[in-house]
Amino acid sequence: MPVETVALTIAGRRVSPQSAVYIVAELSANHNQSFDQAVRIIRAAKDAGADAVKLQTYTADTITLHSDKECFRIASGTLWDGRTLHDLYQEAFTPWEWQPKLKAIAEELGMHLFSSPFDDSAVDFLEQMGVPAHKVASFELVDTGLIRKMARTGKPLIMSTGMASESEISEAVEAAREAGAMQIALLKCTSAYPAPPEEANLLTLPELARRFQCAVGLSDHTMGIAVPVAAVALGACIIEKHLCLHRADGGPDSAFSLEPQEFKAMVEAVRAAEKALGTIQFAPSTREANSRKFRRSLFVVEDVKKGELFSRQNVRSIRPADGLHPRHLDEVLGKLAACDVERGTPLSWDLVTR
Repeated sequence: MPVETVALTIAGRRVSPQSAVYIVAELSANHNQSFDQAVRIIRAAKDAGADAVKLQTYTADTITLHSDKECFRIASGTLWDGRTLHDLYQEAFTPWEWQPKLKAIAEELGMHLFSSPFDDSAVDFLEQMGVPAHKVASFELVDTGLIRKMARTGKPLIMSTGMASESEISEAVEAAREAGAMQIALLKCTSAYPAPPEEANLLTLPELARRFQCAVGLSDHTMGIAVPVAAVALGACIIEKHLCLHRADGGPDSAFSLEPQEFKAMVEAVRAAEKALGTIQFAPSTREANSRKFRRSLFVVEDVKKGELFSRQNVRSIRPADGLHPRHLDEVLGKLAACDVERGTPLSWDLVTR
């Protein structure tokens, strides 16, 4: 199915390669089950320059089973090894009764708030909240039924692609489009916590955009801010990054979250990077124009008498640009001076016998 545009519009905010990068602060579990801390993180997101805040909408019982069986235990080299999935998600979930209140606070601050729903009931709940978009988490990208449920809302759909093969991404995008999703963004993501920069594979971004004809971005779990900035240079128009107040506060996600001053530095670096991309231009910029006068040109560097030969000893290419273009040096050498020429005189054709 051909797609006419790669742009999304989230609550009136255009998100596209031609627009300012849309920066999302992921709250995740960094509230540590404190509503007041969640509010402080949202306010910190605003102060740091985020455009939106993202939540996660699930309960431990909607996302997994309360079971001690081996397959429900985490043992894959993560921060959470040894715990059961139910235990982890019971600690990490954001109480649903908070979420409408947090959305109202974000909107009062001029930000959007949306969420990743993890089952059909969460989608229904978020629709009642009136969220402006839905987010498909990387681990849920293979749940085409859940994707269709989100797509049928008609809201913009942002889909993370961590762990996914090209065929899995294609299946997810096809499911979304068949169910009516007209605005889709794909986020490159490395589902490791934290993720090493060498596994970011950001060169995938322009290929994602080309193959799936949609906006692309980055859901980033690396430490630091270099990877998001590099992603912007490669066409990312959405950056999603975890935000906490203090990593020392602990919690399931704190180790790979940015603190407010770091998040602000990332936003500033992203804004600088997007400005630096500019347009394709080979002509000098406005500010460069004044520098052109200090380019090299041909000058007489020793006193020359009328009728004397111009040579490499008395003519050189030096700064500034008041004389003949350096390309004319070979034409001038061996010619006679048309008059006496003082050292430091910019060379011009009227000083050369031709």
